[in-house]
Amino acid sequence: MTTATLPEVPVSQSLFSDTEASGGDFPYRSLSRAAIASLVLFFLALPGLLPTFEPLLALAIFGIIAGVVAISTVRRYPHEYSGGLLGQVGLMLNAFLLVGGTSMHTYIYMTEVPDGYSRVAFYELQMPESMPDGPTSRAAELDGASIFLKGYIHPSSGSGLLNRFVLVPDLGTCCFGGEPRSSSMIEVILPRGQSVQAGLMRRKLAGKFELNRFNTSPDKFENPVFYRLKADLVN
Repeated sequence: MTTATLPEVPVSQSLFSDTEASGGDFPYRSLSRAAIASLVLFFLALPGLLPTFEPLLALAIFGIIAGVVAISTVRRYPHEYSGGLLGQVGLMLNAFLLVGGTSMHTYIYMTEVPDGYSRVAFYELQMPESMPDGPTSRAAELDGASIFLKGYIHPSSGSGLLNRFVLVPDLGTCCFGGEPRSSSMIEVILPRGQSVQAGLMRRKLAGKFELNRFNTSPDKFENPVFYRLKADLVN
């Protein structure tokens, strides 16, 4: 009497026979790092909606790219990678953030200057580092003009509510650059009875710009200040 013998099945085939029967998927697929990066970049770019941190919105561009890479990778290698849906979510979130944030800041920029005031960029008042410090020709043109500009309250101006302070162009000058050059400072004087809270938020100011012809120094500052702003509005 003879007995039938079953054919030998290679070990490699037996290990994957179940997954092949269920559709050929491998038991484990790596989550796409690009999909994770897309979501991380979205959260890092989110503070870009705030006025002080607009440049962070640029991170959303890289989030969009990461989302596209994640979707493409999962489609090309479906057995090795997962996270296609995660990549799609990251792509959409970053796209909405970039378009919405850019539109919002553009609208604010176009409407933020009060009637009767002219926008002035702080760099127009700053003498280049390679040249001796002093008032710029643009500052001389603006003497007595009603202007609108943005800046940061220098911490040496004090804490709490201030009715007089020194304005500087950026956080580096404000917090990490020591005492700024004279052409990088504006002494701001608020109307009687008005004050503003000290802090690291960027401020928007409108008022009458003047050259400080006596080159005096505010309290706690060694360098003279060339410019003064008699503010009408501070936000």
